[in-house]
This record gives sequence, structure tokens and C-alpha cells, in this order.
Amino acid sequence: MTTVKVSLNSIDKVKAFVNDISGYKADFDLVAGRYVIDAKSIMGIFSLDISKPIQLNIYADDDIDSIMEAVKPYLAE
Repeated sequence: MTTVKVSLNSIDKVKAFVNDISGYKADFDLVAGRYVIDAKSIMGIFSLDISKPIQLNIYADDDIDSIMEAVKPYLAE
């Protein structure tokens, strides 16, 4: 499992993020406090407080370099 912080602070960013990761077979979870949401679910993401960075857990054995390149624009500083 790989964990990074992502910033999805706008509707357009959320839509682009879900489109970018949906092409991968890996599982992605967003963790905010005690809530764990499937990162491929737009409705799930909007149930979180997207004004702050959110932890993204990536469950991938292969393609991790490709996945990290895809999520790079959303990484929180």
C-alpha cells in the first residue's frame, strides 16, 4: 500500500481525479478522519470535506509508477 496526501478542493479537480484513476485496476481509498471512501466514487468524495488535503491509499502491486504519475497533479504540498 502506498499513501499520499491529495488536494481535491474543486468540483473540476474531483471529476478529473476520478477520471484519471478509474482506468486502473488498483483499489483507491480516501481517508478523512474516521471515514474511508472509494476514491473512484464521485458521490463518495463529495461526502467528505474537500477543503483540506485528504489521505489517499493506493493498493497496487504493479503499475505504481504509472499511478503516481497520474495522481501527481493532485498531490498536496
